[in-house]
Amino acid sequence: MTQSNGSQPEAVQDGSGQESGLETGAPVRKRPRPGERRVQILQTLAAMLEHPRGEKITTAALAARLSVSEAALYRHFASKAQMYEGLIGFIEQTVFGLINQITTQEEHGLRQVHAIVRMLLSFAEKNPGMTRVLTGEALVGEHERLQERINQVIDRIEASLRQCLKMAVTQAAFPADADIPARAALIMATVQGQWHRYAKSGFRKSPSDHAEAHLRVLLG
Repeated sequence: MTQSNGSQPEAVQDGSGQESGLETGAPVRKRPRPGERRVQILQTLAAMLEHPRGEKITTAALAARLSVSEAALYRHFASKAQMYEGLIGFIEQTVFGLINQITTQEEHGLRQVHAIVRMLLSFAEKNPGMTRVLTGEALVGEHERLQERINQVIDRIEASLRQCLKMAVTQAAFPADADIPARAALIMATVQGQWHRYAKSGFRKSPSDHAEAHLRVLLG
């Protein structure tokens, strides 16, 4: 799992080491540190979601990929739904951390919108498995609360776009009579459309294709 800037998130870095064992001259089996196995499970789930055919993932297949038993998975997650919640948590932490960074560093509302949209498209491109979570495709047949939580993520992103557009109005960079909620919803729908296009193409069509041209139309 990677962030849109290409670096590993703290959630992955914090549990990525392994015990080195004592240097006794004999091979020592390394055991995962506390929390590392959870991260490995989520990384493997995300990797399996990158398969272009988008087949439904079972805990048996996930356990086989990790060379562990299904019981071992359930020692770290109570259910597969909880695993998906872990991925959604990663998305939330990363995306909203970057939105906060953008709005803190950039004072101009319209440039904030441009930067947020580019980040959302770049995040999807660097995390194809996460894209299938964002579009809800990976959640079909799973617990309904997962789709509800992704809907909340989308709503929060759209709210951030509204705030940026409102700032642009106060800066006289956007028409004062503009329908801000409608424009933010249209921008978010365009981003989601690019996510869907990327996933449905088997991750061949970049979600960033024509992004600047789209933004010129949306913000013109």
